[in-house]
Amino acid sequence: MKLFDSHCHLDDHVFEKDFDNVMQRAADAGVKAVMVVGVDLNSSEKAVKMAKSKEGFYASTGVHPHDTKSCSEDTVKHLMELADDPNVRAWGEIGLDFNRMYSSTDVQEKWFVRQLEIANSLELPVIFHERDSNGRLLEILKSYSNHRIKGVVHCFSGSRDELEEYLAIGLYIGITGILTIKKRGAYLRDIVKNIPVERILVETDAPYLTPAPEKNRTRRNEPAFVRSVLLKLAEVRKENPEVLAETIWDNTCRLYGV
Repeated sequence: MKLFDSHCHLDDHVFEKDFDNVMQRAADAGVKAVMVVGVDLNSSEKAVKMAKSKEGFYASTGVHPHDTKSCSEDTVKHLMELADDPNVRAWGEIGLDFNRMYSSTDVQEKWFVRQLEIANSLELPVIFHERDSNGRLLEILKSYSNHRIKGVVHCFSGSRDELEEYLAIGLYIGITGILTIKKRGAYLRDIVKNIPVERILVETDAPYLTPAPEKNRTRRNEPAFVRSVLLKLAEVRKENPEVLAETIWDNTCRLYGV
C-alpha cells in the first residue's frame, strides 16, 4: 500500500528529537510522500528546505488565517520567491478561521483574497483552511468563478451542503483522523460516502488530529498514522483498501503535479 500524507507540519519542533524514527515509521506504514505545509514565512522556509533535501517531500508556502495579522506585502513577496523552487507544489494553507480569531475578520479576508490572486498567478493549487466562517469562504470562492480554482479543502468537517458546494467548484476534499473518532467523526463518516472517489485525499495534519487507535497511546500525530485514516475510509465506504489507496495516491499526485 502506497500512501501520500497530503498535509502535515513536519517542520514543527515536536519532531526534532526523533525525526529519523518518525520517518522510519512512516516508511514502514507505506508512506512514500508527504506535503509539508507552510503557515507563515518561517514555516514555509523550513518546509522548502526539507523538501529540497529529502526524497518524497514536497512543500507549500502561505500564511494561515491565524497569522495574517502579521502578514505584509514584503511577506508575500518572500513567499513568492520561495515558491519558485520546483519542490513547492501548492500555496497554503490559507483561508478563514472565525473560531479563535487570532486575526480580525477584515485582515483575514484581505490576505485570503490576496493569496488567492498569487496562487492563481503562479498556477499553484491552493490548500484551504476553513473554520466557522459561516459560508464566507465559499462566498469569496464563488466570486472567483471566472478564475480556475484548483485546490483541496484541508481537514474537511463541514456540512453536507458545504461538501456539495466545494465539489461543485471542483475542489478536492482532505480527510483527517477526525474520521476515526467515535463521536466527533460520526457525521463525517456518514457524508464521506458521498465524495466521488477521484476527489478524496487523506492527511494527518501532524502533529495535530491524531486518529484512533493511536490517540489512545500518544497525543502527537505523525505521517505513519495516515494509514489509519485510509483504512477507516475504506471501511466506511466499503472499498478495498489497496485499491482505494492507489486511487488516492493518484488524486494527490494529480492535484500537486507530482
